[in-house]
Amino acid sequence: MTDKTDFKKTLDAYRATRGAFRIVDVPDMRYLMVDGHGDPNTAAAFTDGVQALYSVAYPLKFASKRGLGRDYVVPPLEGLWWADDMESFTAARDKSRWDWTLMIMVPDWIDGDMFTTAVGQARAKSQPARLDAVRLETLSEGRCVQTLHVGSFDDEAEVLRRMHQEFIPGGGLRMAGRHHEIYLSDHRKVAPEKQRTILRQPITGT
Repeated sequence: MTDKTDFKKTLDAYRATRGAFRIVDVPDMRYLMVDGHGDPNTAAAFTDGVQALYSVAYPLKFASKRGLGRDYVVPPLEGLWWADDMESFTAARDKSRWDWTLMIMVPDWIDGDMFTTAVGQARAKSQPARLDAVRLETLSEGRCVQTLHVGSFDDEAEVLRRMHQEFIPGGGLRMAGRHHEIYLSDHRKVAPEKQRTILRQPITGT
């Protein structure tokens, strides 16, 4: 019986505190990724993207356990978010103008051959609509500031304002890279006011 690794408990990058902004050095991490555009509440590409990611993530987990003796908890869904005018994301919340990359982290011992095999298994089993859009890629974020938000996604705006307009410039820092969210709660099962989301912003400066 192998031990099961839970990266939410072992990686510092998955730790955040409500009401506090913390600077963390995030190591390069590998993800299953799929891109899209538009309102996540209405865009079919968003729902199809989530389904495609999980259809690959679980075969990878099982292959790791069976073939390598290394079991792990599938990490939470994550997302990179941006827009041509970031005001449409942080203030106006015009979701129709949003671009996004959905992601699920995979351990660094997962290689390209295992990914290809997992995609083939997903295709044979369920043929998810956006399977061909899923890729395996390394994300390099480096130094970031992050906090834990508890509440609905639409209530993030004030937290982001304080992060972007107060904490970051107040520390002589600058934003660099895309807004990153880590969904510690399953929004299908948890009431909006209880949802737990890590909000992360890559930064540069002293």
